[in-house]
Amino acid sequence: MVEGSAGLAGLLAVAEARMPVESAEAVAFALARSLDARSVSFLITDFTGNAVVRLSNADAAEEREHIKLPGTIYEQVLRDQRVSVRPPPEDDGQVQIVAPVTNRGDAIGLLEVLLPEAPELATVQTIAEAAHALAYILIANRRFTDLYQWGRRTLPVNLAAEIQNTLLPDSLTCEAPQFTISGELIPAETIAGDTFDHSLDRHTLHVSITDAMGHNVRAALMATLLVGALRSARRSGADLAEQARQAHQALLDHGVLGPLVTGQLLRIDLQTGSADFVNAGHPWPWRLRGGRLDHITPNIDPPFGAPLPHPHRVQSLQLQPGDRLILVTDGMLERNAAADDLPALIKATRDLHPRQAVHALTQAVLHAQQGVLHDDATVVCLDWRGTRD
Repeated sequence: MVEGSAGLAGLLAVAEARMPVESAEAVAFALARSLDARSVSFLITDFTGNAVVRLSNADAAEEREHIKLPGTIYEQVLRDQRVSVRPPPEDDGQVQIVAPVTNRGDAIGLLEVLLPEAPELATVQTIAEAAHALAYILIANRRFTDLYQWGRRTLPVNLAAEIQNTLLPDSLTCEAPQFTISGELIPAETIAGDTFDHSLDRHTLHVSITDAMGHNVRAALMATLLVGALRSARRSGADLAEQARQAHQALLDHGVLGPLVTGQLLRIDLQTGSADFVNAGHPWPWRLRGGRLDHITPNIDPPFGAPLPHPHRVQSLQLQPGDRLILVTDGMLERNAAADDLPALIKATRDLHPRQAVHALTQAVLHAQQGVLHDDATVVCLDWRGTRD
């Protein structure tokens, strides 16, 4: 184990003794000293999901090692969420151990350790435990520093994208006994206002996916109004009808030039799988049940901010164990955006973890558009397991 410590508690103590920007390096140093390792490093996943970036004690003015994932051991470990032990590519007598740094399904990155000789099983277990502890440490410390945000950015980010990123949940993936949920957003060249959100309380899972009409900063500001109103209502204990009402009213009160935002809101009972459901002018979701893929076809009300003949209607949806829900924005359905193939793609990815499924779906659309999207493409995937008696 780490010298002078006792597993997770010891690593947390090591990290807390240092500044937030130094916490990962402190853990790496303690682990290297304990294991007599030749090197220990943390690799963070970038925003595209197609690469990892090796973080060191460099600052934002310095170059970082940017490693594309396809075909690498890093891709395999992120996909399988299993520790890998093997010689490194240069095969210089060292042994490379790569462990996933993951918390509740959120794949934050990887811990890589190079040892001078093949490790014992206990050593591999120590590295796996250190990687799990590092996930907690990074989640705790990223509130206090931009280091990890900086590390994930391998492409320039404009103001609209900066606003859009702040609207997403802190963790894009969440696992609990009853469900796993994950989302991914691929922005267009001119940000088009997509967002998604999920939050868990004691008895309920809240999910939303929204699409503000327009582009760039204006769309991002409309999305900010809507997401802020939804979160405010949710956090005050409002039911789904009141959440929808407050979101709609926020656009009427503070929007300009008649902003419209489409959206779907879900409020799922964790004990029963019964869901309240609002559709505000948004594309229908897909449900995969027992190998059969169907559209869920609720009544559609006008977008938030549009004239309403009546308040947004709350409808019912019953989830069954084994169900997979796929929520999308219209960027996934654009002409030349693989819309005709989307049902086949959903079926083809049914055995993937939701985190991997949303990435595969958005990458397929990006490929179909030859890497240039004219509208944001967003997918949320929910696997429902239900409760066990």
